[in-house]
Amino acid sequence: MNFHVVTLFPEVIEAYTTTSILGRAQKDKKLKVKVYQLRDSVTNPTTTALRAGYGAGKWGYKQVDDRPYGGGPGMVIKAEPVIRAVEKVRSSIYGTKKPKVIITSAGGRPLTNAYAKALTKNKDVIIVCGRYEGIDARAKKVLKAEEVSVGPYILTGGEVPALAIIDAAARQIKGVLGRFESLEEGRVASHDVYTRPEVIKHKGKGYRVPKVLLSGHHVKIDALRSKRRSNPRG
Repeated sequence: MNFHVVTLFPEVIEAYTTTSILGRAQKDKKLKVKVYQLRDSVTNPTTTALRAGYGAGKWGYKQVDDRPYGGGPGMVIKAEPVIRAVEKVRSSIYGTKKPKVIITSAGGRPLTNAYAKALTKNKDVIIVCGRYEGIDARAKKVLKAEEVSVGPYILTGGEVPALAIIDAAARQIKGVLGRFESLEEGRVASHDVYTRPEVIKHKGKGYRVPKVLLSGHHVKIDALRSKRRSNPRG
């Protein structure tokens, strides 16, 4: 499975996906994450950039955003560079089946384990990281992209949501977690977990592991975990 991430901050994506479990999965060729700088899809520096004294050779000053029509605060990412970036990725992918295109957006469909699992049916997935006030809505229409949200809150950019999508989907690929049984959603699990020692002391008070977890009685252990999962405060 290949993830293609279009972003203004490639280093954010690379830092996370090249370490730990995702890094190992890439080395083992279970998946691949490719990152593309959105500014590389700006053909020429804008008039605004030229007036500011920035040369055409400085890709870092190629403008990808502009003021929103209708007024309002902030800036909007222009449709053209996003469309060009995605089309360039598409042209580099061999095969007849078009890759799925996702745009990270606070107003998109929610990311769930079910959605992440379904995503693994795609060989190639392109993720465009939103930023500022969002991406010109015409890019979504042209690219037939799907907007995805990771929660009912606003972040400074789409890189964290993109990483969440990649991470959630990668866990569903056999072999990425080492032992596929490690998937919490595939077994009885609780939000509360414990390890050694059996008792820890803090400010004179002892905190014990629940006795049932030490009993070896798996039916009772599963019952406790199910209860804790459905009612964390119980």
